[in-house]
Amino acid sequence: MRPLFLAPTQPQTLTNQLDLHRHPPSPQRRKPKPHRQRRSKVRPPITPLNFVAVFLELIWAFIGLLLTIGGTFIEVAMTAPPWNWSQEGVLVHPLRVTCQVGAVLLVGCMGGKNAGALSQIAYITLGLTWLPVFTFGGGLDYVFEPSFGYILGFVPGAWVCGALAFKYKPRLEFLALSCFCGLITIHLVGLTYLAFISSFNQELIMAGLWKYSLNPLPGQLVLVCAVTAIAKFLRTLMCY
Repeated sequence: MRPLFLAPTQPQTLTNQLDLHRHPPSPQRRKPKPHRQRRSKVRPPITPLNFVAVFLELIWAFIGLLLTIGGTFIEVAMTAPPWNWSQEGVLVHPLRVTCQVGAVLLVGCMGGKNAGALSQIAYITLGLTWLPVFTFGGGLDYVFEPSFGYILGFVPGAWVCGALAFKYKPRLEFLALSCFCGLITIHLVGLTYLAFISSFNQELIMAGLWKYSLNPLPGQLVLVCAVTAIAKFLRTLMCY
């Protein structure tokens, strides 16, 4: 049967529907996102302090270049302790290494990574293009020498030494660690180059390992000790 009356809520529901149809609710407007301005990369201004720092790096790079060239032709030697000089005299014991590696490490400890790497890049450039400043001469043909990889290792070796030397306070143990890491870097680059130039011939690699790494290593460790002491003294004297 059809109901004779409607539920009390039905007219109210119909009325509400009619009101919504006549006056629909206004859609919610989203707030516009604020416009983000792109931050332009602002280069730091050139200050007198920055200019002085760059100037000092260039000076140390030039000093490192001269030290490396001079150290190539100076052989390292040791003497007996001074208290034995009156009995045995001044006995000189050559270590069969030159001061070349010591110059590379010293400029890294004193001038930093940039000055150290720049000095060795200049040294290699001079040796390949102009002056015979390498141990056995120079020129572009020197790239085929088995020992040329160790000369190439001077660049990352000086960079690693300089980076570590200025990362901590100039204490003896930190400077010694910096020099040792730089020396290991030189040997790693030299052995890698030797492996490539010898076409990974095991006999040639072992012969080069003995001749260019193991044999001069004791004398180079003595150089590390000497460079550490000199760098500690100079940096204490110069207050940096």
